[in-house]
Amino acid sequence: MQHIFKSTGHALALFVAIWCGACGFANAQSIEIVGFGDSLMAGYELPEGDGFPAVLQAALVAAGHNAHVSNAGVSGDTTTDGLARLDWSIPDGTNLVVLELGANDALRGIMPEITAQNLDAMIVSLKNRNIKIVLAGMLAPPNMGKEYEAKFNAIFPALAAKYQLPLIPFFTEGVTGHPDLQLNDKMHPNRNGVDVMVKNALPHVLEGLK
Repeated sequence: MQHIFKSTGHALALFVAIWCGACGFANAQSIEIVGFGDSLMAGYELPEGDGFPAVLQAALVAAGHNAHVSNAGVSGDTTTDGLARLDWSIPDGTNLVVLELGANDALRGIMPEITAQNLDAMIVSLKNRNIKIVLAGMLAPPNMGKEYEAKFNAIFPALAAKYQLPLIPFFTEGVTGHPDLQLNDKMHPNRNGVDVMVKNALPHVLEGLK
């Protein structure tokens, strides 16, 4: 009888140890990342799993990080729109935001000063919540003129330097101007284009996670 009790006790202890270990694994906190931006982030006309956030998550997991990337991209958003929805779009518990806005500002000819002010306000708000930021840079289309182009293109490096943020120099680098990596609209990436964007962005996101 004593032998049976000891065996049962050992089995119970082993079960509890395994169960507690499993609970610890299941409850291990993942790195919570939010991709906050416009259609380039939202995955315009792409299947749900083919957008930038989903592909970035897969790349981070493949690199050994327990990361979850939420998609908070809204097609058509300007920096003014982004600033207005920032607080409720970025939930508590977020560790890092990939901030990608400004393309629609340039397409609409919004004054670069307004774009800069809006991005600055978003960065300050996120930093006040102790959320890390990776800034995605944008370039103005050449048809906006040299003066506009110079002012707009300077926004992102200046903000990255001011707040010491990792900077993706140009979010669609290697995709813009490559029809084989774009949808038929020649503006948004296809799945292969998203792969290129994630490959370019990954080192900067990893830097932001340090």
